[in-house]
Amino acid sequence: MKLKKGDTVLIISGKDKGKQGTIEKAIPSKNKIVVTGVNIAKHHLKPTRKNPHGGIMDKLAPINVSNAVIFCPHCSKPARVGYKVSKTQEGKNQKSRICKSCQGDLS
Repeated sequence: MKLKKGDTVLIISGKDKGKQGTIEKAIPSKNKIVVTGVNIAKHHLKPTRKNPHGGIMDKLAPINVSNAVIFCPHCSKPARVGYKVSKTQEGKNQKSRICKSCQGDLS
C-alpha cells in the first residue's frame, strides 16, 4: 500500500468525491484507510450511567485505498507515487516516495 498515515489525499470516487483530508489510520491488511472529514457514519449510543440520555455520535468509517489518491504539495495536483533509491553517507540505500509528474518528495 503506497499511502501512509499523515498523507494528504483526494477522494476520487464515492459520496465524498472531491474532498481532501489527511489519513488518520491505515489498515494494510484490509486495504483501507480512515480519512478526516470523509465517510462519516452515525453511531447510536444506548443510555448508560455515564451518558444517561444516550444519543447519536459521528464516527469515521474506513474507505478503500482505491477511492483515494495522494495529493502532491509541490504541484498541487493528485499524484501517482514512484520510488527513488539513493545512497546515504554511511553507504546504505534509502528509499523515498516521489511524485511521478514533478519528481517532488512526498515523504
